[in-house]
Amino acid sequence: MSPTNKIPANIDPGRVEHSAYNARESWRTLEIMAEFVEATERLERIHPAVSLFGSARIPAESPWYVLTEQIARKLSDAGFSVISGGGPGLMEAANRGAHAGRSSSVGLNILLPHEQSGNPYQDVSLTFKHFFARKVMFVKFASAYVVMPGGFGTLDELMEALTLIQTGKSRRIPIVLVGSDFWGGLLDWFRTTLVRERLISADDLNLVQVIDDPAAIVDAIFRHYETRGFEPSPAEREAQLNL
Repeated sequence: MSPTNKIPANIDPGRVEHSAYNARESWRTLEIMAEFVEATERLERIHPAVSLFGSARIPAESPWYVLTEQIARKLSDAGFSVISGGGPGLMEAANRGAHAGRSSSVGLNILLPHEQSGNPYQDVSLTFKHFFARKVMFVKFASAYVVMPGGFGTLDELMEALTLIQTGKSRRIPIVLVGSDFWGGLLDWFRTTLVRERLISADDLNLVQVIDDPAAIVDAIFRHYETRGFEPSPAEREAQLNL
């Protein structure tokens, strides 16, 4: 008599399914831990670094692509490794500019069902399955954030950094928005709605600055650190452990 895959009558199929799900969930936890461990080991040597990102949908012929590449090159030549998303569009422009410069070009790639393949301009390349692990790495190893125009993903990463800094869960780093016209409406809404309704404080607006010139962006980052250096303080290191 050949064996079958039938569940014995005295065993609840629902319990079997639930146990299988719990086993998969346990392995997923280990998978997440592995992403954090590998990324930390690979990225801890790239200090100082700047996270530079924007839309995956902006083509190479766009002025935004050209500007992103210029900013990345200036950052790289100034001694900053550049961390971007590893994909197409402005992420490719960031990696491309950094790759042509003196410092490392880092790509934090993400596995997606329908889009994003890695660009060829990555000196250090990691691939994440989980968005939240990837977002932590964008903040954890960055001495500054430079944000180009983008959609939901770009806004998500920007708001993550603002929230972590606002709540003291991450150290204060420069957050630079590039594109006065692009970001103007959002910043106006922050002022006229969020501040007015007391959902954020007026001082929270000082967490971001808008700069369109590549050289001025590099200067602003150096100016932020000129009295303290790029190395995190012991208290900041402790906070970063708890991101």
